[in-house]
Amino acid sequence: MFAQIGAKAPNFKVSDWVQGLPTNIDKLIGNIIVIEVFQVNCPGCFLYGLPQAISIYEKYRNKGVKVFGIATAFEDYDKNTLENLQLLLSEGKVIGETYKMLHQYGKLINNDKLYYKIPFPVAMDKVIKMPKQITNEMIEGFIEVYFSEYKPISEKDKEELRYKVKSYLQNKEYSADTFELYKLKGTPSSIIIDKDGILRYSFFGSEGYLEGAVMELMQNR
Repeated sequence: MFAQIGAKAPNFKVSDWVQGLPTNIDKLIGNIIVIEVFQVNCPGCFLYGLPQAISIYEKYRNKGVKVFGIATAFEDYDKNTLENLQLLLSEGKVIGETYKMLHQYGKLINNDKLYYKIPFPVAMDKVIKMPKQITNEMIEGFIEVYFSEYKPISEKDKEELRYKVKSYLQNKEYSADTFELYKLKGTPSSIIIDKDGILRYSFFGSEGYLEGAVMELMQNR
């Protein structure tokens, strides 16, 4: 079962709560829920996605809006780790491409620390090692989720797509449960769930739509 806009939002899956108390969607019915999904090695997450989520938290945390962060890993598995997330949250340390970009923009404190603190609860996505054997079911499931709107014209096109997906899955080291459960395209991504636990929005990138979406749901009684 994958998340669908307009349907009940499935509980997210995490391996560790690094900051804040453990919780989940089914425990927060009656609140608007904002989940900011980021990677530790993602400059855009720290320049745009996380500051936007922090702004929502600071403005609406006492108005029935719950904000959470989930650190995931769909690439750079040696950098997007639980250990680096712990360093980020406990000491403010940033690494890799995040460090390079923030250093370039003059946004580091004491040379290697993030210039702001993340105030809301943060968990690590459940990241598991991919199986050695890629099955037809896995290939078809991936196509259904990520290529649902693609309509191959010929049988040759279908086979080419299956071959490319199989090659991708064979070279993929790990699978991030919440990232894939919500069919996210990358990071930063923002997931917005209404008071009834229905998934209403999923934004990829820093479009600036997050506050408008939250305000819209706040106005719905």
